[in-house]
Parts: sequence; structure tokens; C-alpha cells
Amino acid sequence: MRRTGPTTVTPVKDTGPPGRGLLYGLGRACARHPWRVIGVWLLVLLAAVAADRAWGGSYADDFDLSGTPSRTGSDLLNAHGAAGSRGVAAQIVVRSDAGPLSAHRDTLTAAGQRLTALPDVISVAAPLDTAGAVTDDGRTGYYTVRFRENPAQFEKSYVGRVDAAVRALRADDVTVEYGGPLGQLARPAAADRASEAIGIGTAVLVLLLGFGSVAAAGFPLLTAVIGLLAGLSVLGLLASRYAFAAASPTLATMMGLGVGLDYSLFLVTRHRKLLHSAEGPVEATARTVATSGRAVLVAALTVTAALAGLFASGVDFIGMLGVAAGTTVLVGALAALTLTPALLGLAGRRIDRWHVRTPVDEPDDSGDIWHRWAATVRRRPWTFLLLGLLGLGVLGAPAAALRLGHVDAGASPVSYTERRAYDLVADGFGPGADGPLTVVVTLDKDHRTTGAQRDALARALRDALTATPGVAAATPPKATEDGALLVSTVTPDTGPQARATTALVHRLEDDVLPGVLSEEGATGYLTGTTAAQQDFRDILADRLPVVVGVVVAAAFVLLLAVFRSPLVALKAAVLNLLSITASFGVVVAVFQWGWGSRLFGIDETVPVESYVPMMMFAIVFGLSMDYEIFLLSRVRETWLETRDNHRSVAVGLAGTARVITCAALIMTSVFLAFLLSTSVVIKMLALGLGVSVVLDATVVRLLLVPAAMYLLDEANWWIPRWLDRLLPRLDPEGSRGRAESTGAAVPAGRVTR
Repeated sequence: MRRTGPTTVTPVKDTGPPGRGLLYGLGRACARHPWRVIGVWLLVLLAAVAADRAWGGSYADDFDLSGTPSRTGSDLLNAHGAAGSRGVAAQIVVRSDAGPLSAHRDTLTAAGQRLTALPDVISVAAPLDTAGAVTDDGRTGYYTVRFRENPAQFEKSYVGRVDAAVRALRADDVTVEYGGPLGQLARPAAADRASEAIGIGTAVLVLLLGFGSVAAAGFPLLTAVIGLLAGLSVLGLLASRYAFAAASPTLATMMGLGVGLDYSLFLVTRHRKLLHSAEGPVEATARTVATSGRAVLVAALTVTAALAGLFASGVDFIGMLGVAAGTTVLVGALAALTLTPALLGLAGRRIDRWHVRTPVDEPDDSGDIWHRWAATVRRRPWTFLLLGLLGLGVLGAPAAALRLGHVDAGASPVSYTERRAYDLVADGFGPGADGPLTVVVTLDKDHRTTGAQRDALARALRDALTATPGVAAATPPKATEDGALLVSTVTPDTGPQARATTALVHRLEDDVLPGVLSEEGATGYLTGTTAAQQDFRDILADRLPVVVGVVVAAAFVLLLAVFRSPLVALKAAVLNLLSITASFGVVVAVFQWGWGSRLFGIDETVPVESYVPMMMFAIVFGLSMDYEIFLLSRVRETWLETRDNHRSVAVGLAGTARVITCAALIMTSVFLAFLLSTSVVIKMLALGLGVSVVLDATVVRLLLVPAAMYLLDEANWWIPRWLDRLLPRLDPEGSRGRAESTGAAVPAGRVTR
């Protein structure tokens, strides 16, 4: 059948190197002067690490919720001088097993005085002097300490000063535990070294078994580690100026180590292939950077663009997590594009001199296992397409039950003081005492001046609050000194992360408070940590579709510009969304439903942390595009040379299957190693990202992509003329440069065969 189009194309032979552009020159320069490049990287690394140690900042969970009810209520409390509203509050929980706390009155008073004298402390409310701060049996109570700044951001040494202030209590056989942000400060330093060691050790094993060469294994590892250390140091310096979440360095490590290994491995693999045909090692390195280096650059920019899409959430806390991960991704890509070529140039043709097995290159013929697999998929494309979609659908089904929330201290290890403080409060005061809600009511001018009306409203409000299902207790609303506000504390029946507590917050905000206050010209707000977490969750749930739309649209346009094919770009976006949904389903089943959660050190079901789906989506979508670009760039390169779609898919799959499989195994091991983290949120990200990489490298790349491309046939490469003229030129493999250097045409639209 004859297909008409604007251009008749002559197949392009691989008769020479691609166009000698910037990347070609960069690769050649790095390979010719390897010691200079290595020296510069070592100097940069030492300077960055030293600067980070001298001026680097700290990480803490602190987010701005301007315009939300919880923030409005907090601002009103501060503006009208409500008692105990200044600064940031933290609890110090005390427990006496030998008798009531009143037997330790003098020691408790002295400890309170020492706490008051600490730097940055505004006030201390002692348990025996504060109504409701001691349990009915008198054995458990708590200090409420208010700090000028969030204590979670203080230096670790501050915990030692608090320990000294309460030392006499512990000597008097009183248990003392720190809750809230003070408990966060007292957490042990993140033990990520074991996870990093497992990831690196697995990478060594996979690379040696997959490629046989010690150098081929060592160069990606060395490049990735140097790039990671430099990226983390840069992140530390950024943290001195900007607020980053506590999970930022761990997330940056996961991303930097994973993509750093992938990018360098992709370059090393292509270099070893080109060594057979290039004039020498320097030329092979230059061609490697000019071809595969373009794919690495486009892949890194795609990941970074996906992470930048997190700013579409409108929450800086989330956007800065994307910046943290993007920092190590970009530094890792820079290391891969400069340090790896320098190491390749230094090794020359001796890259396979040390080996543990016969070194393996990309296949040259159609008899290898990957060509045979491609032929198998070609014979039954519909079967493999439906099997792949069915598998992703089964794994993704639990995602329909996704429940966002906040993973509180109750899910932390019992070795953490914040977990022990949480349990003491829950056991003594009830589970809701770990997440009280503060009701703030603004009064109109009449209510500010008429005491009788204000008192009547306060009684009506208390009656409504105590009668609300899910409320364990509510304090009598009290007016501020200026009479502008009424303030009450509501204790829920359930803990902060329970579904019932979420329902209570919405019930109070949507029904109870408007029902009592609207006719009186007053307005009510819920504030406090639990209310703020709920506002945060609602914001992210509302804006997740926006982030998804922005990231998918950006990736679609980028792939469209790179591969000049609307169908290829659309297929990539759809398949990536399916694999992400499947990874969401696994996270819901393990953490929310508890299927196998004990294997990961979690002894209770928890909601999915509100920002995890958004972070997972951006990261997974970006990483999926990495493999998509690596695979499709080789498919398109062969297509431009042969105009045979079936051969292009087979050659592209065979040429990249080994490197993608090894890269996926490495990245999966890096991610899953972080299941050893004590943070439940990090465990969620680790499992979700690890599962997504496995699915992407197997079900998507080995089943769905080749099956779909076989079914679409030459329609894969169709693009309207007007769109081809409109799009910028981005060439991941230098194919256009090679085509132009031989005088062949690069078409727009369908081709004549």
C-alpha cells in the first residue's frame, strides 16, 4: 500500500559521527584532558563539602498555610493576645509510676524554672499549675513549653540543655519524654548510611554480573557517588537560605544516587559499543556524549521539569521537596556528562582489561534473547498488550481507596521520645489528647461590648461542641482580654490520624460552627496542629489534579519535540500514568490496608501521607520518562536509518534492554534499601518508587511499549507539517545531525515507501 506524504526518504547509513555540536566537543575535551576534569571535580567536591559544613542549613517540617481556616485562627489568637498563643508550643510529658505527681511538686517546680531560663523559651506552664494538664489518677501530666521559633530547627545540642533542665526529675524516678517539635529535634540522626551501602553494594553486583567489566561497573559508581556528595552539599547551602522539609536530604539521596548510576551507566554502555567502530577512545567518547549524552540531558531535564511541576501545588513545602530532589538530579547529570567521559578517556581501550566474566556489549545480530523477545511480542501484540494492562489494573485497583492524612508520632518507632510521649498522653488523657482542636470565634462589635450576649453565645457554643459526635470534651469558651474572641479547646474521641478525626474536623467547620454562629454575626475557625494538617491535606487533594495536568502536559510537549510524534508522546504519557496508578495501589494495600506492613516494621495501619502521592507522581513520571527516552531514542535512530518500524522496535529494544534492566535493578535496590528508614513517610516513598521502577522496566518497557508500537506501525512516526514546523528541534541521539551530515532528509508527515 502506498502512503503519501511530503517527503521521500533515503535510508540513512551510519557512515560517520553525528554533527559536531556542543556535546560532541564536551565529550572530546573531557576525554583528551581527563586529569584536569577529575581534578576540577575533586576541588569542587571538597569546596562544596567544606562550605556545607561551615554555612549549611538545617531541615525541618514547617509549611505556610496562609488563607486557610487554621492559619486565620492562629493569626487571630496572636493578634488579640490570647493566653498561650505566642510562639511554637511543645509538650514535655512526665509520668510517675510510684505515686501521684504531687509527691514531686518541688522537683517539678524547679524543673519548670530551669526550662523557663533556657534560650528561646517564652513561657512554661507546669502540669500541677495548669488546669487539665494532669490525669485523673494524678500520675501523668505535661509541661507546655512555648518557644520563640520552631524548636525542630534548633541545633541538636539544644536537646542536651533540655535534658539538663529535667535531670532532677529523672533522678526522682519521674519518666520524662519530649513531644511535638521538641520531640522531632530529639530524634536520632537519620541512619541512611546502611541504605546507601545496600544500594551501592547491589549496584556493584548487578554491574559486574550484567557487563563483566570492573571498569564498566566502577566508573558509574564513582561518578554517581561524587555527584551525590556534591549535590547534597549544594542542597545544604540552599537550606541555609530556604526552608526544606526534614525528608529533603533522604529524598535527594535516593534520587541522586539512582539517576547518577543510570546516566553514567548509559554512557559507559554506549561507549563500549562505539569503541569497535570509532577511530579511537577519544572519538568514541565524543560520539557517546554527542549521542547518548543528549538522551541523558533530555532525561535529566524531563525529571527536573516533573519535579518543578510540584510548585503548581501552590505549597512551597511541596515545591521545595522537588527542588531538593532536582538538585541532586542535575548535579548527577552534570557529573555523568563530564566526569564519566574523563574516566572513559583515561581508560582508553583498557576499559575491559579487568573483568570477572566475558564483557558483554550491545547485540549486533537478531539471534540474541532480546531480538527473540521482540519477535515474540510482534507475533501476538494484542495478547501482550492486554496482559500488561490487566496486570497494571489489578495492582492499581486499591488506589481507588486512597485516603490521605498525616502520619503522626504514633507510627514512629518506640525508640523515639516523641512516640513515647505520644503513648503516655494517649494512655493517660485519651487518644484525642494527642491532637486537640482550638476553636476561635470572632465577635462583632455588639458582642464585644455586651457581656450578656457574649456569655449566651459561649454557652450555646459549648453545648453544641459537647453534643457533637466524636467530641470527647470541650472547655468552656473564654473571651480574650479585649473581648474580640471566644476560645475553646476540643478533644476528639480518636487520635489525630484516624478517619473519624478527619470527619470531626469537617463536621465542626461545615456544620456545627456555622449553625451556632451565623445568626449571631460571629465566625468560627479551627486551629492547632491537627486542624493545620487537615487543611494541608485538603489543599493537596484539591491541587493534585493540577499538578498531574501540568507535569503530563510538560512531558508530552517535551517528548513531542524530541521524537516528532504525537502518538509516541501520548502513548508514553498514558502508559506512565498506568504504572504510577499501580504503584499507588501497592502503597495503599501495604500501609493503609496493612497487607504485609509488619515486614516493613510498621505495627499499625496509617493513612497515606498527604504529600506522598504528589511527590511519587512527579518523581515516578520523571523517572519513567528516563527509560522512555533511552528506549525510544534508539528506536527512532534505527527508524531514521531503515524506515522499517518492526526492525526499529526490535533493534531499539535489544540495544537498550540490558542497560535499562540493569539500571532498573540498581535504582530499585537503591529505593527499596530505604525501607530500613525509621520514617514511615520515607518507607512509603521507597516502596512506591521501587515498585514503580520495576513495573516500568518490565511490564511497560518489555510488554506495553513494543506491543503498542507494533500495533501502531508507521503511525508511530506521523506528525502534521504545521506541528513539525511549530515545535523546537530537540534530538536525543544526534540522529538528525548524522542524517544531515550524510545529506539524507529528516521528514515531516508520512513517508513514501
